[in-house]
Amino acid sequence: MTISRQHTNQRMSRIVTHNNTVYLCGQVCSDATQGITEQTQTMLAKVDDLLAQANSDKYHLLSATVYVSDMKYFSPMNDVWDAWVPEGHAPARACVQAPMARPELLVEISVIAAVKNT
Repeated sequence: MTISRQHTNQRMSRIVTHNNTVYLCGQVCSDATQGITEQTQTMLAKVDDLLAQANSDKYHLLSATVYVSDMKYFSPMNDVWDAWVPEGHAPARACVQAPMARPELLVEISVIAAVKNT
């Protein structure tokens, strides 16, 4: 049982792979000055990039936990989410309201995915 860690520092690894399962640390937007739509789009682009580095993609999502700073962002976040998730490949998902590490952050996501068959 090999555990692989990528982009590791003292506090966390951005990617951990174990038994063909990929775990991503929480991802936030690239620019916290933007609104919920843009924050969600860039957050999911980061997820795409990290999954690719781990030999996975959004077609192999198993689970996602989405954190929004306020439930007023639930609908616009879901508009972006729904356009991003491939039809027929929606993961198990939870969405909760939670305080963010910085007040300007509106959304964060944690993802678990399967490694693509090689």
